[in-house]
Amino acid sequence: MTATHPPGLHLLIPGHKIEGDWFHGSIPSNIVVGQGTRINSSFCFKEYRARGPAGLIVGDHVTIWGASLCPEADAVIEIGDYSYLSNASLACSTRISVGKRVFIAGGVTITDCDFHPLGAAERLADTIAISAVGDRTRRPVVRAHPVTIEDDVWIGCNATILKGVRIGSGAVIAPCSVITRDVEPNTLASGNPIWRG
Repeated sequence: MTATHPPGLHLLIPGHKIEGDWFHGSIPSNIVVGQGTRINSSFCFKEYRARGPAGLIVGDHVTIWGASLCPEADAVIEIGDYSYLSNASLACSTRISVGKRVFIAGGVTITDCDFHPLGAAERLADTIAISAVGDRTRRPVVRAHPVTIEDDVWIGCNATILKGVRIGSGAVIAPCSVITRDVEPNTLASGNPIWRG
């Protein structure tokens, strides 16, 4: 059996520049990629800041279509075999792990960090620190906790997965849901806040 791929998908090759890509960037060299993994544009790496040996670890036959992969300097995003990301955003401060055969629909956001403090005074100090006249080295500490999505999970469009969450194998996340706590395997989670059926 010969695999066919939709037009506009290219092999994901570390350090490679995609010929004819509308975005004039390159694929980062500090990624680890399995066989047959494809991507539509290097624009997926526009906010890629990882500096470690591998800020992205991708398994075999993964499809990344219009996703935004944003690991911070010491962060790692891991995506298992045969997973599919469609116009999703993964913002990672520590670690986001996506299992095998996971479908992540358009508009999904997965983040392992708030990227700002939660207390009012700390938020104000952070706003000043990141402003045009601020000093980013004076940013307050923010909390980060890894996100784990186990195998065979389906995440519906515009869902949001927040820090510290584990989604069990075979779970379904309904569209537009906001997931703030763990989801048991083979269950449906929907709503804001989530409801488990």
